[in-house]
Amino acid sequence: MFPEDFIGRIRTQNYIDPESLLKSLEEPSPVSIRINPGKWHRIPVNSQRVPWCGTGFYLESRPAFTLDPLFHSGCYYPREASGMFLEQVFGQIINPVEDIRVLDLCAAPGGKSTQLSDLIGRNSVLIANEVIKSRAVILAETVTKWGKGNTVVTQNDPSAFGKLKGYFDVIVIDAPCSGEGMFRDKTAVDQWSTENARLCEERQRRIISNVWQSLRENGIMIYSTCTFNPGENEDNIRWLMENNQAESLRLEIKKFGGLKEIDYNGLYGYGFYPGKIRGEGFFISVIRKLSGQEISQVRIPRKNEFSPDKNELAICEKWIATQPGKLLKRGENIFNLALPAGEFIHLFKNLNVIIGGTLVATRKKNDFLPSYELALSQNISKGAFPSIEIDYHNALAFQRRDNIYINDLPHGWNLLTFKGINLGFVKNIGKRINNYFPVTWRIRMDIKDADKINTIKWSDEQ
Repeated sequence: MFPEDFIGRIRTQNYIDPESLLKSLEEPSPVSIRINPGKWHRIPVNSQRVPWCGTGFYLESRPAFTLDPLFHSGCYYPREASGMFLEQVFGQIINPVEDIRVLDLCAAPGGKSTQLSDLIGRNSVLIANEVIKSRAVILAETVTKWGKGNTVVTQNDPSAFGKLKGYFDVIVIDAPCSGEGMFRDKTAVDQWSTENARLCEERQRRIISNVWQSLRENGIMIYSTCTFNPGENEDNIRWLMENNQAESLRLEIKKFGGLKEIDYNGLYGYGFYPGKIRGEGFFISVIRKLSGQEISQVRIPRKNEFSPDKNELAICEKWIATQPGKLLKRGENIFNLALPAGEFIHLFKNLNVIIGGTLVATRKKNDFLPSYELALSQNISKGAFPSIEIDYHNALAFQRRDNIYINDLPHGWNLLTFKGINLGFVKNIGKRINNYFPVTWRIRMDIKDADKINTIKWSDEQ
């Protein structure tokens, strides 16, 4: 089932139990999710906690996520358990209370970005980047549904970040790799070759080189892969240390049985091996930059030419919890930014920005149309719109953009909810109800027998 070159190599890696690993890679992948602590406070029935992540849970089986309105509203996200170890890195190395700037360089489809947005808090900023345009669109959707509001999504080659010298306090590189940790998936096995692994090593080093200057002095780089290959893991860390002034940071893992510390002549990495842990294969290492770093000047305009007028400010401040200097208008759209407007404009001039925070409203003459991003935002003001609770079938119909029927719906804009969670806006114009769920997000699966299909059952625990 597995390539002979792969089997032969892991037998030479003395920190791997090859028989246990190979046997485990023939078994089904564990199913795990991470709950959005800003929206949802219940836990799945008959689930088990991921030991290194307080919001991570293993499920008994894989449910039909597509038929769960809570999934489409950002209450949780399917997330591979090993990758959730980021919580431990931040807890042990980084003070999440600080006002920091974080780059998630290879961010799509967005599960890692949602976790980072929770770890850094509301007063810090996450730049979530993806180089491939189609994947950047998916990343933006994931971030928008999560609704934290502290994330800027960009679509850039890693080399673009070299212009932002010393800007980031933390850079997370979950590098494209040969994918050995995902060998439970036959596609990953079929795509593997020693030549591809070698090309991955070269690409990973280019990526690190491209962004190293954008990390400030004493900043933290978190490097990870989903492979077991030393060339893509510890050899890359050694190469980084030999060519830059940096130190390898050690983590405390004693309370997490099965995790393996890889001590590579004083350089530390941490391996997650199926058969020893409940998750996919994963490698992570933490580096602190020691050398002095030139810092690019953030040129903040004296006057913000994109400031909303008084009427626009009054409407938006009524609809969303914001801070001074974070509302910006481009064209007829008004945004609540993830960072101060002047700093955002600086980033906008240097990067290809997909979303910069939360679109609050679009102005049409004297009317204001609330956005779907506002509906899913954790910062939407309570009571700003009539809130209408609907049942499961109407919730799915709304997310399919089918016709929905609600008695006694107030005239004008209404915010639909399911189990108390915001789904999006409809507008009652008298003769009909207009559905404003995004066309590109709509459910395409047949929902006729949706109640007979397995979805997550939730406890009453709050």
